[in-house]
Amino acid sequence: MKEKSFSCDRATMQWSLFLLLLMGQCVFITCQLYEYHFIKEQMSWDEARAYCREKYTDLAKVFDLTDMRRLQDSAQSQTEAWIGLYSEPGGANRRWHWSLPGEEYTENKSCWGAGEPNDHGGTPENCVMIEDKWADYPCTHTSQFICYDEMMKNNKTFHLIKTSLTWTQAQNYCRQHHTDLASGLDQIYSEEFKKLLNSKAPKVNLWIGLFRDSWRWSDGSNFSFRYWDMDSFNDGLNNRTCATTLLERSGRWSSAGCDQRKPFFCYDDKLILIRENKTWEEALNYCRQKHDDLVSISNPEEQRWVQERAKNASTPFVWLGLRYGCAARLWLWVTDYVVCYERWASGGRTEDCDMSAAMTTGGQHEWVSQRKNETFNFICIKH
Repeated sequence: MKEKSFSCDRATMQWSLFLLLLMGQCVFITCQLYEYHFIKEQMSWDEARAYCREKYTDLAKVFDLTDMRRLQDSAQSQTEAWIGLYSEPGGANRRWHWSLPGEEYTENKSCWGAGEPNDHGGTPENCVMIEDKWADYPCTHTSQFICYDEMMKNNKTFHLIKTSLTWTQAQNYCRQHHTDLASGLDQIYSEEFKKLLNSKAPKVNLWIGLFRDSWRWSDGSNFSFRYWDMDSFNDGLNNRTCATTLLERSGRWSSAGCDQRKPFFCYDDKLILIRENKTWEEALNYCRQKHDDLVSISNPEEQRWVQERAKNASTPFVWLGLRYGCAARLWLWVTDYVVCYERWASGGRTEDCDMSAAMTTGGQHEWVSQRKNETFNFICIKH
């Protein structure tokens, strides 16, 4: 199978930098940090995983709707194909997730009501409503809900939807008309959210974007994105099942016995975490000699992909391919781009000639400036 070219034209990048400095605009030539490959040969899910791990990285994982579109674009037929999601049967194997990609659930920072979550009456309650505190409910119940809108439609971040829908219907509505169901503690604890919640009289329980399931990604990633076709979905609680994407049905996901034979998607990760402690210059030279370059980040999707690698580092920070350029008085990527997308921690940016940027390996995975002679793990882009 022919590999896609990954290298970016440095001359083009330098010309782009000149134009940026001249016009003060942001222009990017995006280098994809991962690629999808459609394999026509039909295999069981476990056989497909072994094939992907030998030839590429693993069975495909999907972070968000942007990934779903890329996955569909790489398909060479309109059929049903395996992806890297499988179920671990049993209620005890369920894990909580936020619906919005990139938001992580933390047990010790939750806001459950007394005795919650409880699977009341022995019925699986895998979705969450909020009044003042959280309570678990069956996802098939209907209720009003709160959507999050990252574009601040009508100058509002949160929108109360007064139509009563199931949790999955509410999620679909929010993703179609806004961004997603309200997700994450920063949103739930925000003043705008609390004001909207308290404006509801009389108070009622409202769906938020917290849910749990027993599904796992083959490579161990904790991606929370789900795209189920509810007409053909089996929740996998009672027996091991594996996920497929229904390419003829907008790519929606279904589930099937893992021993069935189907075509499948692999993904090829272009990132590699180097668990060696090096200065920024040493890390840059290492990446360029053995791989391609230190990693650059140009959008939120790339940020989220990189932070998945950063989680496994052995140091509190990992070097990024970003340094402060004294001559230009700008932060510049090693690809010679200025910084247009940013994820700096509050107070974390120091503009000094001896500074380069690192990502925190825990918490919110924000960027902080560090002296170049500090030694950390680092992330390279592979050829």
